[in-house]
Amino acid sequence: MARTRYHFAEHDRPHFLTDTVVEWLPVFTRPETAQVLFDSWTWLQANAGLRLYGFVLLENHLHAVAQASDLPGVWQRFKSFTAKRLIEVLETAGARQLLDRMAFAFKAQRGDRTHQFWQEGSHPQAIEGEEMLRQKLEYIHWNPVKRGFVDEPEYWRWSSARVYAGRAGVVEVFTDW
Repeated sequence: MARTRYHFAEHDRPHFLTDTVVEWLPVFTRPETAQVLFDSWTWLQANAGLRLYGFVLLENHLHAVAQASDLPGVWQRFKSFTAKRLIEVLETAGARQLLDRMAFAFKAQRGDRTHQFWQEGSHPQAIEGEEMLRQKLEYIHWNPVKRGFVDEPEYWRWSSARVYAGRAGVVEVFTDW
């Protein structure tokens, strides 16, 4: 697969990001797989300056608006750690079919692993103001509704829409923008 044509603009600006599991495999169907992402974001918020403005996690991809002083580096750490940890979770659960597909998708030139978890790139788009931030958050929050999973954005458990609606969320979200 060719490298993505998308690049991070100014590294310290908020960006809209999309990350997809290889072959759109439905990995995030159990709380334990989703929790790997939430734990990683929580750690990166406390230790690497990650600021998460919003997110949604669906069965095979995520969207987020995030910011850090070195967002490309922080996001690479997020993808690398979660890929390794999620492969471990899938191995423990005996998810052979998913693991076989990820092994098939593996890039032969990489010697540090045996599976490809995430598709290459995160398709970063720099947020160019409050209007664009609102538009991206609306897109993120309405994604599960448009797919027919819930009737209202805040009903989707794995979304920051809950926080913006005044409810408890699964991970801290920066809403004072």
